[in-house]
Amino acid sequence: MTSFLSFADLCHRVEEVSSTLDKIDLVAAFLAGLDDEELAISSNFVMGTVFPPGSDIVMGVGPSTLYEALARACGCPNSQIQEMLRAAGDAGLVASRVVEKRRPQNFASFIGQDQLSISDVYQRFVAVAKASGKRSQDAKIKNLQFLFSQASELEALYIARLSIEDMRIGVGEGGVRDALAKAFGRPADAVERGYSLTNDMGLVAVSAKKGTLSDLGVMLNHPIKMMLAQLGAGIPASLKEIGTAAIEWKYDGARVQIHKDGEKVRIFSRRLENVTASLPDIVRDATQMIHAKTAILDGEAVAIAEDGRPRAFQEVLKRFRRKYNVKRLAAEIPLKPFLFDLIYLEGESVIDLPLSERRALLVKVAEPSLVAEQFLSEKVEVAKRIYKEALSAGHEGIMLKNPASAYTPGKRGKNWLKIKPVMETLDLVVIGARWGEGRRASFLGSYRLACVDPETGRLLDVGWVATGLTDEALSELTGIFKELIVVQKGMEMELKPAVIFEVAYEEIQKSPNYSSGFALRFPRLVRVRDDKSLEEADTLERVASLYKMQRGRNKSPSARSESAGQE
Repeated sequence: MTSFLSFADLCHRVEEVSSTLDKIDLVAAFLAGLDDEELAISSNFVMGTVFPPGSDIVMGVGPSTLYEALARACGCPNSQIQEMLRAAGDAGLVASRVVEKRRPQNFASFIGQDQLSISDVYQRFVAVAKASGKRSQDAKIKNLQFLFSQASELEALYIARLSIEDMRIGVGEGGVRDALAKAFGRPADAVERGYSLTNDMGLVAVSAKKGTLSDLGVMLNHPIKMMLAQLGAGIPASLKEIGTAAIEWKYDGARVQIHKDGEKVRIFSRRLENVTASLPDIVRDATQMIHAKTAILDGEAVAIAEDGRPRAFQEVLKRFRRKYNVKRLAAEIPLKPFLFDLIYLEGESVIDLPLSERRALLVKVAEPSLVAEQFLSEKVEVAKRIYKEALSAGHEGIMLKNPASAYTPGKRGKNWLKIKPVMETLDLVVIGARWGEGRRASFLGSYRLACVDPETGRLLDVGWVATGLTDEALSELTGIFKELIVVQKGMEMELKPAVIFEVAYEEIQKSPNYSSGFALRFPRLVRVRDDKSLEEADTLERVASLYKMQRGRNKSPSARSESAGQE
């Protein structure tokens, strides 16, 4: 068995180098020497995940749980841990110092039987994730405390970071993909396709080792990344690009991927989280109105008000977050699914079929009331009419889709174009917060935002947002972010990156005050996009592109309209 110490040493060396290629070489060399079980675990661990997306179990460890485990491990009060955090700024470094106080340096290395293996750490994480019931929090803390009692300083650093799934070593999905390709001599695009179809890096790693990547395919109960749309440059230009298009309403709801396996239904969110328990009405509709033994379907869940119009997007997300009193909230905010694509049917993947054929199969297996309306046309006036109808009904706009296109998981391209009359916005990661003042002193009143550097995976700040937030929203957000506080220093705090804000702004400016080199002028929160994963956050490249677009204009690109009649 491979020791966890060797994995921790790998992470330390990867963290120390700045070159992406050097990081990949280090990871590849390590992964190449592991057995199948360790390979599956480590391929996820190295990019900061414990279980693959859509798994029935999730870590469920917030910073506060971790800090309590550390306090117990060192026999000190939680307040002392908080002081150490303020000084170190990193939960991993605090864990390392706690262990250093607990026993002599490298003591574990002298006693072979005390050394943790990669599998040992994983099994403890499984126990943490499976803890449930009234004493679940205590069980989580005790399992983490046990790991810290057995760990060396270096191991503790990465156990702490792994437990909150925030590794900070600069290796993401792309890095692991390239490392696996290098380790086992496989084409990177074959590794990437395997991951896009299974969303399970551990499974892909073992397949790469065995040379069976071509055997991987879409599987029931393994969510795959959803196909994404690109913003269209108005209806005329978009139709000129696509030609005859499949025109659909762009619903103001939340994306759902429905897996039907006989009488069993599972539902996954856009972030590929299992949200089945929160959506009993969608489960009921899928069970009763999808006439296929096995199927994976793509669609939108919309909250319909009594007047037939969609309710606010945040109302929809309340349903997805709900863990308790699910039936009561389902009665208050009923959801209706609108299905627009098919991914898998009766044991076979259909993603490589053209949209027109997938649509024909969808219509055959789903009752008409579940299927989103679609119109085929190349005429601008037809698309404009449908666009106006969608807006009048309270939805976001329309989708123009290429009928000949395959379903490409996780890809954003010109085969799906969205047309909507909104300001240009950015999807940014919340990485920090500041307590409010006056009557908002009990709320986190402003939030630090970041874009992603695609080269390194680092989050680069672009400023703060404090407007567009009602007291009700601030109260709800404060409750969410309190569980994500990593370090607090005075009025400000660092947050675990987990939530995306959609932000409008007046202008993008150059700024040496932020690590991105840019700042948003008059940013305003449009909505919380906790239906989106961190991988969908906007990149530094997009921020720079928008900055260049606005130069020389009298009007900021943030006011650019994508209205139906405008090119």
